[in-house]
Amino acid sequence: MSRNLVIIPTYNEIENIESILNAVIQLPLECDILVVDDGSPDGTGAKVLECADRFPGRIHLLQRQEKSGLGKAYVAGFNWALNRSYTCIAEMDADFSHPPERLIEMFGTCNSGKADVCVGSRYVKGGGVLNWPKSRLLLSKGASLYVRMITGMPVLDPTAGFICYKSNVLQAINLNNLQFSGYAFQIEMKYSAYKLGFTIREIPILFPDRIRGKSKMNIFIIKEALLGVFQLRFKKFNPVIRHS
Repeated sequence: MSRNLVIIPTYNEIENIESILNAVIQLPLECDILVVDDGSPDGTGAKVLECADRFPGRIHLLQRQEKSGLGKAYVAGFNWALNRSYTCIAEMDADFSHPPERLIEMFGTCNSGKADVCVGSRYVKGGGVLNWPKSRLLLSKGASLYVRMITGMPVLDPTAGFICYKSNVLQAINLNNLQFSGYAFQIEMKYSAYKLGFTIREIPILFPDRIRGKSKMNIFIIKEALLGVFQLRFKKFNPVIRHS
């Protein structure tokens, strides 16, 4: 079994899933893939199983019965990974907005001990976005600045969803008691790691808009994030002690 795992949450990603799985598998990188599918009615789960047959032991499917939020999908994936003793666990989207080739540096950063958490960042030097309308870019940069001002967390892209965690970070965070499951989940995970004293490092990525499929972003997810940041600011963080 590989020491590294990539978790890809899906809901109706039939247009992207085979391509993203092939792109990750073909990297010069030792890693397995776990797709956490929330009962996609378009057949995403069945397509994952087809791909898994071609790469035995490398591609896995965690099939959930219904759509219950990005955060809950990732928590299910993190617990699956911890139960199987993976050393580093990365999360990424299925729509190619997160460039697969950057996984090599992200895993390398965590495995080498340079950081406990590695963030694929749009807003560090060398990073950026592609094909975004100016209004969306302003909203995203404004949200990042807002999060940093409220929390004091020194991460330039706190809302990023392309991240690699060392397993001890996930073990220390109380995954089952996280407050948020939407957009704010990504902020909560980074803030939890920061408050628990783990080292976070950002590496640049170019983030394009999705080409196929529909975005899952909506006003309720954004509202959760804006209000949730205040709740996080006053939350107490204590590491979880896990007994084997």
